[in-house]
Amino acid sequence: MRREMKLVVQIPCLNEEETLPSVLATIPRSIPGIDEIVVLVIDDGCSDRTVEVAREHGVTEFVHHARNQGLGRSFHDGVARALEIGADIVVNTDGDNQYPQERIGDLVQPIVQGRADIVIADRQVHLVEHFSPLKKRLQRVGSVAVNRAAGVRLPDAASGFRAYSRESLMLLNTVTRFSYCMETIIQAGNKNLLIASVPVLTNAKTRESRLFRSMPEHVAKSAAAIIRSFIMYKPYVVFAWLTAFFAVLGLAPFARYAVLWAADNESGHLQSLLVGSLLLIVAVLSLMLGVISDLIRTNRVLIEHNLEHTKRMRFGMSREEILAMQGLAPMTFERLESGRH
Repeated sequence: MRREMKLVVQIPCLNEEETLPSVLATIPRSIPGIDEIVVLVIDDGCSDRTVEVAREHGVTEFVHHARNQGLGRSFHDGVARALEIGADIVVNTDGDNQYPQERIGDLVQPIVQGRADIVIADRQVHLVEHFSPLKKRLQRVGSVAVNRAAGVRLPDAASGFRAYSRESLMLLNTVTRFSYCMETIIQAGNKNLLIASVPVLTNAKTRESRLFRSMPEHVAKSAAAIIRSFIMYKPYVVFAWLTAFFAVLGLAPFARYAVLWAADNESGHLQSLLVGSLLLIVAVLSLMLGVISDLIRTNRVLIEHNLEHTKRMRFGMSREEILAMQGLAPMTFERLESGRH
């Protein structure tokens, strides 16, 4: 017997009263494999009629922020509310109507069919007319960086139009408040979640992005988010390279000193020994930081296990989730249950 599936479409909004009606009008009312569709609007400190417009269009589920908290926090709070109301799949779209909500059905099918944990829409950036050549190039570079950090192959890692299974949301924990897009992919990749991609065509541009004020700011914040997420899960890689780099640099002055001393048999090149010693000290410090960071990573893994258990207890657990947590076979579970009665 097939279990009923509930889809929650969440829409983070910051003063979207003009474009929100178009978004709501294009969300499918029925999707194969989905029994219930709920729209959730995240009011991220709106000062216009966004909430009233949403209610006029039949929206009954809301998350309210008294002040603007940012896209990352809106995603986090929206997911929490979606899980509270029993979401099996959560789709995130934007209130500015840049994404084709008509494709939500295609976006969720890999999850419905059990072929993916997360599905990310490929905007086919090279076809987006309002993206400048520089922005298209930066998007490609960003996707390559995220793919390498996560160990995945996604054509458009920065796309915010995506679907998450309930199980994947139990395992993911967002930290950044700038944007969750890069961080959740890196986490998912390092937690061996299966990520799929579906090509879409975006709608015409309706307004400028409110996520960043300039391209350099966007690049800096995105790079910081990628680096921080990568270090959280693979600190030993970063610090191993730093240790090797400074160790090689530190040995070079010693080699220079040895060559010069052999050539003129004088000890007047002590500056090489000084520089080499300082660089080797930095290498040792990098090694120590790597060990400490890896211990912190281990502690983070244990904390995330506790967070997963807390989420499952807070949002309710299905029979399959209980079995997965306890590592029990179905027959073993039945025997335990019968023994309690």
